[in-house]
Amino acid sequence: MAKKILVVDDEKLIVKGIRFSLEQDDMEVDCAYDGEEALEKVHANKYDIVLLDIMLPKLSGLEVCQQIREFSSVPVIMLTAKGDDMDKILGLEYGADDYITKPFNILEVKARIKAIMRRTAGKSEPEKKTQVIEAGDLKLDCEGRRLYIAGKEVNLTAKEFDVLELLVLNPNKVYSRENLLKLVWGADYPGDVRTVDVHIRRLREKVESNPSEPKYVHTKWGVGYYYK
Repeated sequence: MAKKILVVDDEKLIVKGIRFSLEQDDMEVDCAYDGEEALEKVHANKYDIVLLDIMLPKLSGLEVCQQIREFSSVPVIMLTAKGDDMDKILGLEYGADDYITKPFNILEVKARIKAIMRRTAGKSEPEKKTQVIEAGDLKLDCEGRRLYIAGKEVNLTAKEFDVLELLVLNPNKVYSRENLLKLVWGADYPGDVRTVDVHIRRLREKVESNPSEPKYVHTKWGVGYYYK
């Protein structure tokens, strides 16, 4: 089946260019030009990825991303202004999985999309199909990519799930921030280790009853993160 992408930007020429290029790769592309329209489309359709500009009319991209995370774990790639590190960090804080800096090369956009699709497809490999891990109140369904804490489902982003899954499948193994960045985001990911810190913090806020005294995702000071 063709992958379905939602492209959200108020600059119609940018949307037109991205749409044309993605359709050349046999992807199905929907478009939205403001934040409210984007939310309506995510509610009404099932997308494989959302490309979301930060600067939008009606609702900002950050507001859209935050509201999407209330009901969906669809991967979100933010489009941010060149050199604006705060936008990138805020995008990750609000639930984005990745970001691309404007002006961008369409080949980079396609490469990021395909990388996320490969990682998502890899989650259904045979050896993981029946794997459900339970530890105390935590239940991780690797096939369905769902997390339950004390019987209640916790809505994680794609990257938050990837980080937690890697840690849970390798209990007591300490991963440096650099190693997590390489394993989860890929060796060619241009971001830095702050990306990992933001996702760990958001993950703790969702899975820990007291994030400052974690039960699941621990820090080994000066080394990295681990699960036990």
